[in-house]
Amino acid sequence: MKILVLTKRQYMGKDLLHDRFGRFRELPLGLAQLGHEVTGIACSYRRREEGVTLDFDPSRDGVVTWHSINAVNGLTPQLGKFANQVLKLAADFQPDLIWPCSDAYQVIFGAWLANRIRTKCVVDLYDNFEAFGASQVPGILPLFRRVVREAEGVTFFCRRLADYVTQTYHRTGTFEIIENGVRKDVFFPRNREACRQQLGLPDDAQIVGTAGALDGSRGIETLFRGFERLAAEYDDLHLALAGPRKFGLNIPRSPRIHDLKILSHEEVPIFVSALDVAVISYRQSLQGEFSFPQKAYEIMACAVPFVAAAVGTMNELLASHRDCLYQPEDAASLAESVRRQLMNRTLVGNDIPAWNDSARKLERYFVETLASSEERPKTDF
Repeated sequence: MKILVLTKRQYMGKDLLHDRFGRFRELPLGLAQLGHEVTGIACSYRRREEGVTLDFDPSRDGVVTWHSINAVNGLTPQLGKFANQVLKLAADFQPDLIWPCSDAYQVIFGAWLANRIRTKCVVDLYDNFEAFGASQVPGILPLFRRVVREAEGVTFFCRRLADYVTQTYHRTGTFEIIENGVRKDVFFPRNREACRQQLGLPDDAQIVGTAGALDGSRGIETLFRGFERLAAEYDDLHLALAGPRKFGLNIPRSPRIHDLKILSHEEVPIFVSALDVAVISYRQSLQGEFSFPQKAYEIMACAVPFVAAAVGTMNELLASHRDCLYQPEDAASLAESVRRQLMNRTLVGNDIPAWNDSARKLERYFVETLASSEERPKTDF
């Protein structure tokens, strides 16, 4: 099977080609390792070096050929040039299927491209794209919804989003849940003391912390206020932070707060394993309602206790561990949940999918979609 992947290059604070990170790196690579011919278009909304990058795992067969193409020249969009370049690549490659991912623009463009070269399109929704700021451009959301409704197939990262989209968009075609996975060669239980030593964190402290986007939209201020409450009770309690943040974020200054800035993907499990309790903060919002923080599976794979805001799919994941949930944007509730974990460690032992598991499930869905004789209406561009 020949598969063309369309995705933006920068997402979740990472660079797909530089950091080799996340869903849009791991699933195409998993498909290539299953024997499929996979080519990807990494669309950059910032000016970056263009060209071809080969992505592979030296321990396994399978290579993904990534073409990095800028959609801008400085601050000037160059959408016509971008579309022509991708159209030529797609026409030369002749994929059996196009899998557009990452935002509403890639989904719409993927449907247009599939129409032009007369192939099938399966769109991927790894988040609620309706909540993205860029989706609010007039005309984008109606076209996006129509493309999703009429696509040959749709992949979702969680059941909650699938239910919302099928009901709201009145989609009647097939879909599949393709969960995010975990690199189990990177995320696994480690020695806490050794991890603290490697990161320069105190050996004799109790440490709570979070790694990920430190942003007001994620409720990071609730963590700051919750820690302030707990620090008044526990003389040995420290807070560790890591991740990208917007300019102007006011991180409290204290010898008991440790800001490790931005870590590489390989350093994140070391950070997580250094903690006594990890925190997944989120606000109640349109995006949060359908969120499934990737860090939940990563923390679970590291066998570290955690607490999470009772937002979106975390409610289903922790249905049997309600004490691990706290009310979003409620510092007292967060503090109480952390307090319970410090007093009585609770590990969440749900099954954690590896990326290879999700790639095999995606492969099966692609095969079923290609085998289907159902002709769905094509979006008229």
